Amino acid sequence: MSTALLTALVLQSSPTPIEDLSWMSGYWLSCEGGREVSDTWSDPRGGLMAGVSVTVGRSSQGSLEFMRIWPVGETLAFLAQPSGVPATVFPLIESSPNRAVFENSEHDFPQRVIYSREGDVMTGRIEGLANGQPQSMTWTYTTATLNSRCPA
Repeated sequence: MSTALLTALVLQSSPTPIEDLSWMSGYWLSCEGGREVSDTWSDPRGGLMAGVSVTVGRSSQGSLEFMRIWPVGETLAFLAQPSGVPATVFPLIESSPNRAVFENSEHDFPQRVIYSREGDVMTGRIEGLANGQPQSMTWTYTTATLNSRCPA
């Protein structure tokens, strides 16, 4: 683990209990930009939350990302594992009753992963520098019945 990542873990003054992120649990569906993106998050149990994101584009070709939130050192971290590559660790740097910010400044892109929720709408955002330029992507999800699909 890198020095900056260890420093970020140590700087977290009071660890956030995993139960504080329970607002993320459920099945979430985004039907924007000709893509169907579903994020499914378990409720907190056994000290972790497990997630999976499935994206289906215009070509009907799908992509898959495994995600989890669990303790790394003295803090929680978001671990992202898209397309079967090794997981990237993003330590939790900010948490409130309906927002969580995870950051790994040494990752190529993104450096930040942000989730927030208002009612039945959850927003996922990734941001950072790519090739020296600020970049971001945002997904707006609504809560849905498990395995719901976007209208054709």
